[in-house]
Amino acid sequence: MKRDRDREREKKSFNGGVSNGGSSGKGKIWEEDEEETPDAGMDELLAVLGYKVKSSDMADVAQKLEQLEMAMGTTMEDGITHLSTDTVHKNPSDMAGWVQSMLSSISTNFDMCNQENELVLSGCGSSSSSIIDFSRNEQNHRTTTISDDDLRAIPGGAVFSSDSNKRQRSSSSFSTSMLTDSSAARPVVLVDSQETGVRLVHTLMACGEAVQQENLTLADQLVRHIGILAVSQSGAMRKVATYFAEALARRIYKIYPQDSIESSYTDVLQMHFYETCPYLKFAHFTANQAILEAFTGCNKVHVIDFSLKQGMQWPALMQALALRPGGPPAFRLTGIGPPQPDNTDALQQVGWKLAQLAETIGVEFEFRGFVANSLADLDATILDIRPSETEAVAINSVFELHRLLSRPGAIEKVLSSIKQINPKIVTLVEQEANHNAGVFIDRFNEALHYYSTMFDSLESSGSSSSASPTGILPQPPVNNQDLVMSEVYLGRQICNVVACEGSDRVERHETLNQWRVRMNSSGFDPVHLGSNAFKQASMLLALFAGGDGYRVEENDGCLMLGWHTRPLIATSAWKLSPDSGTGAGEVEL
Repeated sequence: MKRDRDREREKKSFNGGVSNGGSSGKGKIWEEDEEETPDAGMDELLAVLGYKVKSSDMADVAQKLEQLEMAMGTTMEDGITHLSTDTVHKNPSDMAGWVQSMLSSISTNFDMCNQENELVLSGCGSSSSSIIDFSRNEQNHRTTTISDDDLRAIPGGAVFSSDSNKRQRSSSSFSTSMLTDSSAARPVVLVDSQETGVRLVHTLMACGEAVQQENLTLADQLVRHIGILAVSQSGAMRKVATYFAEALARRIYKIYPQDSIESSYTDVLQMHFYETCPYLKFAHFTANQAILEAFTGCNKVHVIDFSLKQGMQWPALMQALALRPGGPPAFRLTGIGPPQPDNTDALQQVGWKLAQLAETIGVEFEFRGFVANSLADLDATILDIRPSETEAVAINSVFELHRLLSRPGAIEKVLSSIKQINPKIVTLVEQEANHNAGVFIDRFNEALHYYSTMFDSLESSGSSSSASPTGILPQPPVNNQDLVMSEVYLGRQICNVVACEGSDRVERHETLNQWRVRMNSSGFDPVHLGSNAFKQASMLLALFAGGDGYRVEENDGCLMLGWHTRPLIATSAWKLSPDSGTGAGEVEL
């Protein structure tokens, strides 16, 4: 019978492998129905990762990899740790042929020397190596069946019918003193970090596309490979891939982040982000400069901060007001923030600290705090707006207005309330990215590029230090805790952009051009940020670690901060249009 002849040939081949010392001792036998198609095509899941392996050759490749591992382990014990210089690997993507050529080289030539591309065991590891573990847990010699669900994850001809193409793999009881249990087998390590990095990006994008097509089985397979490929990377790429893999997994398995945990740590994480990189400092500095210029000649000023947080923005403005010729104006600050999980009055604590500073520098200061779940819930009439002839008002929003886009009509309501208040100036700082696209894959790809650049800049800030061009005021190295917490701060944003939908997806960043259209259509005119702000912002960046990579760009009266050629945040300033329909600029109480 044909089946008996096949088994006899496999037995002979197995015995021959043992006599050469290259077998793993498992004697794997693959049984297939006679009706199986001779050429099932390439395995598409491995093809995504750049390897050409026929589905019918999977068992043979796995066995040869184990033989290769044992052969290399034997040569290393003899003091030989490298491949032969005479070995030619014509096509590493042809995995079956590649492994066979290496087996032939090891078994026939032990005169080995150093080569640039090296296949080593994980014990000789490298931080930039990619680990591919083909070992399987076969303790107690159990029979393992490949399920149809696993096969359906691979599209195309590689998928086998549940009726006609089942495969079974059984373990032999054969063992020798030379061979170890497969469960303890060491993984094979392929050293090619750059190539693996390219595959990692492609796998991330392929997983995003699978999610877009709602092919969650394939997405599940790919997200697992992302974790494997990310291990071989270091620095920013590894961190970005890890956060995106987590976000994709949450979306695939429908394990969404908890809002209560998110809100309780946001303020603390943002403080670390403030210390690590210049983005928040740039946002505060450019907004303060616009507010300071708008308050010129005013004796009483009032700032309404839509996101007070820890109040880090206002000490610098208070000091600038204190140094103003003719003396400082009376300064009133209204801070708005979300409720705290422990019901503490965090806003009043911030106000108390700012009041102490104001007393020290001689500025008349008044503070009020308002707790609101959303800016859309805030009524302008409770803000105690005084006549514009006696008090100038500025409204400040840093990384806040985009969160309103998750609720229909919320942004329109807030802009209408701002027009009621009639401020002298509105300062707006937002991320320079479009993470509010309706199509998931567009949003995913944009976020992948944006946060890759952001993490790259963080990595530079954490690994270098710099000084000003004159050598004065060197920037101290970034604290490791600040760096880690900053990464968590960005990772939470990634998770929200990728994993969440509907009203839960609040990180709906939009570009400067999109905000221009919205503000113009709502009755606001742009206020050009002066050249003085541009020059001082550039000087600020010169003091920062990794400052050579940061770029300040003027864009039609707005200022943008980016990393190399990619803008990352944008500051704009606005005032009411003369024909916006407001009266004397007072809120009717």
